[in-house]
Amino acid sequence: MIVGIDLGTTNSLIAVWENGAARLIPNSLGDVLTPSCVSIDDDGSILVGRAARERLQTHPQLSAAAFKRHMGSDKQITLGKRGFRPEELSALILRSLKDDAEAALGQPVTEAIITVPAYFSDAQRKATRAAGQLAGLKVERLLNEPTAAALAYGIHLRDSESKFLIFDLGGGTFDVSVLDLFDNVMEVRASAGDNYLGGEDFVACLVERFFEHNKMSTLYKNDAGFMQRLGAQVEAAKRALSDAASTTIRISDNGADFAMELDEAGFEKYCAPLLARLRDPVERALRDAQLPSTELDNVVLAGGATRMPMVRRMVARMFGRFPACDINPDEVVALGAAVQAGLKAKDAALDEVVMTDVAPYSLGIDTSMRLSQDSYSHGHFDPIIERNSVVPVSRVKRYFPLHDSQRQLEINVFQGEARMAADNIKLGQLQIALPAGVRDEGGVDVRFTYDVNGLLQAEATVLKTGDTVSLLIEGNPGLLSEDDIARRFAALSALKIHPREQMENRTLLARGERLYQQLRGSAREHLGVQIVRFEQALETQDKHQFAPASKAFAQLLDELEHQSFLQPND
Repeated sequence: MIVGIDLGTTNSLIAVWENGAARLIPNSLGDVLTPSCVSIDDDGSILVGRAARERLQTHPQLSAAAFKRHMGSDKQITLGKRGFRPEELSALILRSLKDDAEAALGQPVTEAIITVPAYFSDAQRKATRAAGQLAGLKVERLLNEPTAAALAYGIHLRDSESKFLIFDLGGGTFDVSVLDLFDNVMEVRASAGDNYLGGEDFVACLVERFFEHNKMSTLYKNDAGFMQRLGAQVEAAKRALSDAASTTIRISDNGADFAMELDEAGFEKYCAPLLARLRDPVERALRDAQLPSTELDNVVLAGGATRMPMVRRMVARMFGRFPACDINPDEVVALGAAVQAGLKAKDAALDEVVMTDVAPYSLGIDTSMRLSQDSYSHGHFDPIIERNSVVPVSRVKRYFPLHDSQRQLEINVFQGEARMAADNIKLGQLQIALPAGVRDEGGVDVRFTYDVNGLLQAEATVLKTGDTVSLLIEGNPGLLSEDDIARRFAALSALKIHPREQMENRTLLARGERLYQQLRGSAREHLGVQIVRFEQALETQDKHQFAPASKAFAQLLDELEHQSFLQPND
């Protein structure tokens, strides 16, 4: 069985193509959104999803979120006494989604289409594929998120010709793609984006404003628990402004109370620099597609952060029309991934749908520019594959050594758009021996091949000898070798994962612990007693006892949360 997975910064989803349609698969709590959070429970077991998100505030040293932003790096995220790489934490999310799908479908899930931001680098894509392997999934295809969103919409529009732009603002990344739909062919004309711009940045902006408004000591920023609680309150305020004119952010800590009134105009003012950053990728994508915005038939929103009214207003102003949001923006990428899964499985309903994509970055090497007979300017970036070239693509360029006596050529591989190579992202290095002889006899052909998964292969061939070397990534912290993956797969498989069938009650307990820390006085004391009683009911392992206790405890938490969390102002 093959599934489609949206591995998100904030939430992840899994979907399947069946009976001619894409269907989201709920997790053990009945939700289609699984928070991309991991935590180590008190008994040492691994919690994934909503229970882990609840523990971000109560056990910040044992919990992690937003690790997708570190994919492709060597960052170690410490939970308790153990360090994890970002792809290992992502693998735990994928494994949880895989278990949910197998429980719902009644059969093993062996393969997945996993979505990635269109602007993910080569290292980030390889790390995502490694995460899939660590979760026990075969990942033959990585699918760009805006392309997935287009698939979710495009299937319904395939009988007509249209040009549309996907505006995908998620929790941690921003992507734009311009697409052409004609004769059952979906062609990506151009992509652009920003890997460090998403809903999390709007929350961080409000957190900074909250500190300034209350003239708070920076010492609070070193308190991980306080910062997680404040972040949760700010996130709730951001969501409240989608339906209310204003709201209040409130938080208490050791008897000190802090608050800030927030309305939509103020929110937009504080986040103006972030909104401005949304324009450049849109303009670049349209320019590369050579398509004026007036020729677009539709603008489609994807990603949960597009729920913010100020984002929708900005998009409407940019294009002079209201954007399309017929499909839930939180779900559209996962649904598109399921469509791609159906395409790969060669479902009869999708036989005639053909899709093309593009390389979002320029890929090239550093070269030297001859200024005179003995004078050179070094470190210039020379693209071999230009951005927004249709993939798969293979291009070759010929280069020569600088001197007759040169016996080795060092080729540094970069991705980016800057004129100087050092201002772009270095992907790796090729070193190739040159035969003795004059400079003009030492020519080397450098070939780049970029596939549909956004993965790059580079090779250099010496013309005189025919010797060829392939890309060797040296010192790239974002890559795991096959041996590393096998070893880490064994280690992850040995971890104790909290039983899926117990997740509902474990999530209730984590939620109760979070609320207990937020309350004071008699309400806090009462909740403490109810937590103990609920734990006692669970210890009986008698469903007739803990089932009603679970229902009553959940109702109590709902009532307390309604009282203790911020409320929109009328």
